[in-house]
Amino acid sequence: MTPVNPRSEGSESFRIRSGTPVLAFALVTMSFAAFAQDTNFPPEGAFIPTPSCHLQNNTDTPLRACSQAEIAAWRKDVEHWRKEHLLRIGYNGDQYERPELRWTQSNYIQVQMMVEDRFFYDPAKGKYTVDRYLDDLEKRYGGIDSVLIWHVYPNIGVDNRNQYDMLRAMPGGLQALKEVVADFHRRGVRVLFPEIIWDQGTRDEGKADWQAVADLMSEIGADGINGDTLFGVPRVFRTASDQVGHPLALEPEGPPADEALAWNNLTWSDLNTSFSPAVNRTKWLEPRHMAHISDRWNRDKTDDLQVAWFNGIGYLSWENIWSIWNGITPRDGEAIRRVATMERTLSQFLVSDSWEPLVPTLRFGVFASRWQRDDETLWTVVNRNEYDVQERQLAIPHEGPMRYFDLYHGVELEPQREGSNDVLAFNLEAHGFGAVLATPREPDRNIQALMIKMEQLSARALSSYSKTWEPLPQHMVEIEKTTSSSDNSRDRIKIPAADYLFRVHGIEIEGDDNAGVDVQYPWESTAQRFHEHKLHIQPFQIDKYPVTNREFRQFLEAAKYDPQDKGNFLKDWTNGDFPATWEKKPVTWVSLEDARAYCGWAGARLPHEWEWQYAAQGNDERVYPWGNSWNASVVPQPDTGRTLRGPDDVGAHPQGASPFGVMDMVGDVWQWTDEFEDEHTRTAILRGGSYYQPQGSMWYFPQAYRADEHGKLLLMAPSKDRAGTIGFRCVANVN
Repeated sequence: MTPVNPRSEGSESFRIRSGTPVLAFALVTMSFAAFAQDTNFPPEGAFIPTPSCHLQNNTDTPLRACSQAEIAAWRKDVEHWRKEHLLRIGYNGDQYERPELRWTQSNYIQVQMMVEDRFFYDPAKGKYTVDRYLDDLEKRYGGIDSVLIWHVYPNIGVDNRNQYDMLRAMPGGLQALKEVVADFHRRGVRVLFPEIIWDQGTRDEGKADWQAVADLMSEIGADGINGDTLFGVPRVFRTASDQVGHPLALEPEGPPADEALAWNNLTWSDLNTSFSPAVNRTKWLEPRHMAHISDRWNRDKTDDLQVAWFNGIGYLSWENIWSIWNGITPRDGEAIRRVATMERTLSQFLVSDSWEPLVPTLRFGVFASRWQRDDETLWTVVNRNEYDVQERQLAIPHEGPMRYFDLYHGVELEPQREGSNDVLAFNLEAHGFGAVLATPREPDRNIQALMIKMEQLSARALSSYSKTWEPLPQHMVEIEKTTSSSDNSRDRIKIPAADYLFRVHGIEIEGDDNAGVDVQYPWESTAQRFHEHKLHIQPFQIDKYPVTNREFRQFLEAAKYDPQDKGNFLKDWTNGDFPATWEKKPVTWVSLEDARAYCGWAGARLPHEWEWQYAAQGNDERVYPWGNSWNASVVPQPDTGRTLRGPDDVGAHPQGASPFGVMDMVGDVWQWTDEFEDEHTRTAILRGGSYYQPQGSMWYFPQAYRADEHGKLLLMAPSKDRAGTIGFRCVANVN
């Protein structure tokens, strides 16, 4: 992780930071203390390093392979560390014996899915499309074993809805989500949802987080939770789910520390890359624990998949990163398909406590793990070289009649006797994978079926698939011009034509300045965070104030507007009307579609973002509508509590006017402008920030008070998109 990418998992600044729960910090501290024992290879994050001779990063010595003596000494050291560490933490593995949680041990490919993904929900039809989502993954990389359905960050904090409110706000509510979970189960996919323990600044749920999430997951039938930012989900979450009769698998974001390993059956693991694949710490301590390699920003997944295969663990596929599309390349997709196909069939080997990493191989840069199951042995092999490695690969002590099978290529191998060893020759392509089975008998039907499938898959080399990564093209949704208007009956201000330097940047917490971050304007080649473009703005009229509750009620009465998706529509109104003193407050709890409908009725449209910014800023590049210095006295007082007090009346802060006299541009309510979409994502640009500032975490939706900043709200459906802090104003073209 770097300072501009604070949620990347592989750094100390990720582990100890503002907003990290005290419990998680304590677990990490305990973990570091427990590592203070005699070992030459103390764990580094989620991994135990391999011998230094394998690292190949010492420019003062020639490259060489480790000797068998060096590997034996390393293995003796890490085996001693494991035995002592399990004693230190008083480890008990009973939770891994529970039948209702045993599915975690073969749960190899997990995907993190944003609920806003257009393959998951169709807003035009108002329906979930689970089959479409899964069919796409089947086609591109062979499907998944579990899905983490992410419904919270980065939108959380735009108003005071807590993480559970945002779950209930999804289209169709909890009953529809129950059907969604059933659809995933029908396809053999387990379902997890996040638990955001740092969400302590929005609405108080009125019960402990562990009880709230246990109740909700039981109601919709989900299988587990992911503990965001946690190094171990606290045991109270397991206890609470057991008490409601719906046991949940617990998956922390970081490797579970010490005792938490006993009840956290799953985890994410940040990647520790070296030439020799490192040993996953949690897998080494508990072979039945399922770790998933998490390396979401990397565009080449070779290291991820080779480390996963070497360790017999899983992989987290995360392409839609907060609506930033980091797509799997065809080469990586095919590698996922092959690794997952083998792991699913061979899972009973991969949970064996006989695992021996770094068993001897005959070729430099080829690394293998050995797994024993009764009288059969499996080797999982990776070629870390940039070139193909052929012929002699493994020398195996001869143990009487034994048959050997190259499972990756789906063929039987003919061993060559060399002294007391059976020597096996097979091909490994550059950065490729291998699997060898030794058995005294005919392989069982599952292995035979695997060999048939792998023979078909491996007939085409991985190198023939493209490794080229490209950002997903994005476009701005067109806003139709209004009929030229000279209507003076509305309180609008005419903004003159101008040549305008439109300079703005997105305030997303994550993504750095990678291609694909933020949005792509029509004049840009890709979505990007920083934007600058000189354009000519035609004259237009803009509402002097945001649309008020009174004005929106007039629209409802005249147009008989009735949205198809009514979830959260005008949520702060009662019995079809706003509170008695709210007629001059900006209307909120209206979706982008609601705002467009109002503006259309009013002979207008929503503003393009550059129109909004020009009306707020003028042509002198000022930072705020009133000047270049922040002035808290000309905007509403911030609300830092856990309830929404409501926005201020429009016009209550006349000293905050823009150079053109446009009011309430900043700090009262966010305002809808442009919409952007690509194949998988939809987002809307919000301008002006709001009065609501939830406290306690850096991960809440950030404010954009400056004229050269904008917020990006992920769009799913009106019921979820509507918020208590988002309003709008309209513009109209003029002659």
